[in-house]
Amino acid sequence: MTAVPLAERIEETASALRDRLAAEPTLTNPHVVLVLGSGLGDVVELLDPEPRLHIPYGELPNVPSSGVVGHAGEVVAGMVGGRPTLILAGRAHAYEGHTHAEVTLLLRATFRIGAQAVLLTNAAGGLNPVFEPGDLMLLTDHINLSGQNPLTGPNVDILGTRFPAMTDAYDAELAGRAWAAAGRAGVPLRQGVYLMLSGPSFETRAEMRMLRDLGADAVGLSTVHEVIVARHAGVRVLAISLITNMATPDVAEGATHEEVIAMGRIGAARLTAILRQLLPEIA
Repeated sequence: MTAVPLAERIEETASALRDRLAAEPTLTNPHVVLVLGSGLGDVVELLDPEPRLHIPYGELPNVPSSGVVGHAGEVVAGMVGGRPTLILAGRAHAYEGHTHAEVTLLLRATFRIGAQAVLLTNAAGGLNPVFEPGDLMLLTDHINLSGQNPLTGPNVDILGTRFPAMTDAYDAELAGRAWAAAGRAGVPLRQGVYLMLSGPSFETRAEMRMLRDLGADAVGLSTVHEVIVARHAGVRVLAISLITNMATPDVAEGATHEEVIAMGRIGAARLTAILRQLLPEIA
């Protein structure tokens, strides 16, 4: 059987998502999409209580569901500052057996229904020794060591042209707004370079030293592939990492997923404080 081209699958998912949003006409044509990382599900409460739609990933065609604890696996649509906004509560990961094209398909479908800016969040290990668990880091650049690129294969012409530039991957104007929002919220904000690995194992001490020497400030297992597809589509990107654990060679013990989830709950309050100030400005 011939595989269905990626462009057709994206369109099918976009059509299904558009149909589901039509149940609440005020929620159609979302301008901003927010992707939540591990343990950050509480950020959903930034949306107005009503109207609100919950669409499980399993009810949308072509969308893989995450089997990882801390990822709800649903699209939540609601209003922020009087504007319709989508939250992707959790993400599937390549280490679960999916390709980067598969795990970014839903995000690309949101671009097809009108999203023009994406706010990406993740849980990450801190490589920079001055960081502490609970810090928030604004991404200024990234290094892709995952071994994949979501644009591999035929170009999806409906979204963008071949060979998109990545030198301006992170939107300077959105970053400025994030700094201002953090100041108003009284939440310290760091900045740095995020490095993506494939996972699902955490890093050895030798790998931590190498990644720091490469210029990375934080390491994780997501986000970069989402940035790539967003820039391919001409969508503006802002990304924030929650530092859930230290990934420096002198750590007494390695990280655990339970530690990541626990710190996610703490960091979610800080992230929510910033986003409460920021989202109404860009939604």
